[in-house]
Amino acid sequence: MQKQGNISKMRTDLKDVVEYQLPIGEDLVEMNPLVGKKLSFTYLGQINCIHCGKITKTSFSQGYCYSCFTTLPQTDASILRPELDLSYLGISRDMEWSKKHTLQPHFVYLAYSGNLKVGVTRESQVPTRWMDQGASKAIKLAKTPNRHIAGVIEVALKEHFSDKTNWRAMLKLDNADGVDLLSEKQKASQLLHPELQQYISDEDQVFEMIYPMVLQPEKIVSFGFEKEKEYSGILKGIKGQYLIFDDGKVLNIRKHSGYLIELSVED
Repeated sequence: MQKQGNISKMRTDLKDVVEYQLPIGEDLVEMNPLVGKKLSFTYLGQINCIHCGKITKTSFSQGYCYSCFTTLPQTDASILRPELDLSYLGISRDMEWSKKHTLQPHFVYLAYSGNLKVGVTRESQVPTRWMDQGASKAIKLAKTPNRHIAGVIEVALKEHFSDKTNWRAMLKLDNADGVDLLSEKQKASQLLHPELQQYISDEDQVFEMIYPMVLQPEKIVSFGFEKEKEYSGILKGIKGQYLIFDDGKVLNIRKHSGYLIELSVED
């Protein structure tokens, strides 16, 4: 099999084992069946903005050209820091976009992805957000009417929970069995100001994700197409947005959104 085109972050589907599809140009490549096979990547020296399609020398915010990065609502600082979202006050780079994305119900959640973390995601992004982060377990903590309030709750909990995913720990051996997310949710709820406790979700289901992995890497070395324009290796696993190879190298697909590549698979 040989495919050529611009890639973007893998699509996921929560099944008994998380199912992955890699967009390459107009094609969607089923990735789970490729675990155990030799993959060869060739970077063709071109990056196209994932929004406007313009060729860009540098990718900003995982796939955008500089113009889109500085003007689009989806690259605003509030995407990384939800508490900064002011669309509830009518302030936005694009209010129509905000009505569909930030002025929608959001969840604050707890997840285990190598470490216990707190995060925020739009209701429609559950459970996609957790799979993109490589979470093994997740639970809904609070449901809010907009992104800003979810961000306020997240900030209130940052003193007690990390808000970052340790991607190296996430890719290594999973120790999620010792994490009681329901108990952690109860602790987190008690840490919030009474005004914020009204948003606590009554949904206590613990979501669990199993990833297509036949090898847990002991040593991890990330690589990118700028320095390694050609790479071949046997795919040993997929977790989060990472491809894991037999030599311990890992490729962050989302980081390379918009890159023009050629993928070959040995049958």
